[in-house]
Amino acid sequence: MLNLHPSTLNCKLLRSDAVLPHRATDGSAGYDLCACIDAPIALEPGGRAVIPTGIAIALPSNNMAAFIFARSGLAVKHGIAPANAVGVIDSDYRGEILVGLTNHYQEPYTIKPGERIAQMVIMPVLLPEIVAADTLTETERGAGGFGSTGKI
Repeated sequence: MLNLHPSTLNCKLLRSDAVLPHRATDGSAGYDLCACIDAPIALEPGGRAVIPTGIAIALPSNNMAAFIFARSGLAVKHGIAPANAVGVIDSDYRGEILVGLTNHYQEPYTIKPGERIAQMVIMPVLLPEIVAADTLTETERGAGGFGSTGKI
């Protein structure tokens, strides 16, 4: 039975070895996503790979999205992070969640079947109406760009 309660995330396991997203601790903001692969995948330095998770989700609202972030330990200790910095899963997407990973370090790294490869955070999405404007409100910073507010 499909549950459409806003505090429920429906998750479909697409393979028998897929793992439901799970939080490592009660204080975890993200749900760990696991590699659903038949054999290890070697990521050479600078290499990229798209890793299936074996799951699909149905977000409970069009005002939500799932964001795919790096797992801190994997990124800091091994240089493995999402290839697009942050992946975005739109509310109407029902296909398998795939995680593109890049090896930013100088050593190879092997992704193992079942390994936690990324974390998924569910967040609200604001969808304001976009309107063309001839002017914008003034601010102290104005159009000052990169580095305009100083270093310290």
